[in-house]
Amino acid sequence: MPIKKEARARIKINKLLEKAGWRFFDDSKGKANIQLELNIKINQEDIEAQGDDFEKTKTGAADYLLLDKKGFPLMVLEAKREENEKV
Repeated sequence: MPIKKEARARIKINKLLEKAGWRFFDDSKGKANIQLELNIKINQEDIEAQGDDFEKTKTGAADYLLLDKKGFPLMVLEAKREENEKV
């Protein structure tokens, strides 16, 4: 069975993150600083604060949430297939 295109992208992203020093698991260098598939809840006040162009969705999922040294959210990454792959 062939690997789905987003799964193939995630494998590449995982390797790049690890090479850059990000950690999926606690190790001798420190605590894990990546969270995967984090469920995000957005309330109506958050949506209204973003203005008229914000997509009005109540929940979503972040593929990767990168954390700073204190464990606070630093960056969200979304896995997408490569553009040159056929659909």
